[in-house]
Amino acid sequence: MEAEIEALIKAGYYSSKSEVVKDALRLLFESRKELKVASTIELYKGGEISLGKAAEIAGVTVLKFKELLASRGIYRELVAESTREMDEKLKKLSDQMIIKEFEEKDNTRIRNVERIFEK
Repeated sequence: MEAEIEALIKAGYYSSKSEVVKDALRLLFESRKELKVASTIELYKGGEISLGKAAEIAGVTVLKFKELLASRGIYRELVAESTREMDEKLKKLSDQMIIKEFEEKDNTRIRNVERIFEK
């Protein structure tokens, strides 16, 4: 197999071994969809890709990918934040919004003062 790969590179069909492997894998996945799904599930299980990305790669909807996971006994683990953590995030967002609102009001006041002095 190694000799054939080198021959393809030497003949100019590919520029590197990795290019040959990528093309071979692409063709394999096109002809054997179950292998593409299996590899995508493993990437998802390993936390390397999100659910949405996994569905996209597998060529199915998110709902269908969830069904594929369930059919293999794989269930998503949902981690809920504590009420305290959610409250802290909400306060931080609220504080940021208040600061932005004050900055916008200050900018408006500055523009109004500048207009007065322009006259």
